[in-house]
Amino acid sequence: MDLRSHIRSIRDFPTPGIVFRDITTLCKDPEALEAAVDALTEPFLDDRIDKVLAAEARGFIFGGAVACRLDAGFVPVRKPGKLPADALERTYELEYGTDTVTVHKDAIEMGERVLVLDDLLATGGTARACCELVEELGGLVAACAFLIELSFLPGREKLSDYKVISLIDYASEDE
Repeated sequence: MDLRSHIRSIRDFPTPGIVFRDITTLCKDPEALEAAVDALTEPFLDDRIDKVLAAEARGFIFGGAVACRLDAGFVPVRKPGKLPADALERTYELEYGTDTVTVHKDAIEMGERVLVLDDLLATGGTARACCELVEELGGLVAACAFLIELSFLPGREKLSDYKVISLIDYASEDE
C-alpha cells in the first residue's frame, strides 16, 4: 500500500513556512492504519523486543499497536507533570528553545531491548532524548522506527548511534 498517499500536507501550520504532515487521514482509513502498523512491526518480528517506547501524542497511536504485535510491553513518554509515579526527565534543544520528556523510573528494566517509535522524525531531538532515557534506565535501544522522516532535516544524524527505519521519506519541504 502507498502509505504516503494517505498523508495530508498542510502548508503554514502551525506557523508560516512549515508544511505539517497530517497523519489523521491515514489513521481514519482502517486498511492504511493496519498497513502502517504492519510495516512498522515487520522489521522487528525476528528481534527480541521487550518494550516499545513512544512519545506523546501521535507516537501513542502506533506504539501500543506495534507493542501488541511484537508481544512487548508499551512505555509512554510524556510531557512533565503527566506521569503519576516517580519519573526521569530529559530536556533537549529545539530550533528555538527547549522541551522536556519524562518516563516512569520503573518502565524499563536493566538489559531490556527497547524499540523507540514515533510518528515523525524531523530534527531528532525528541527521539534522541527518548533513547537517552532508555539507556539511563539500563535498557538497550534496539532501533528507532518512524512512520515519516523529513530527511532534509538532521534527525537521522542525531540518531547515528542507532538503527533507524522510516516508512515514508520527504526529502524536501516541497514534496
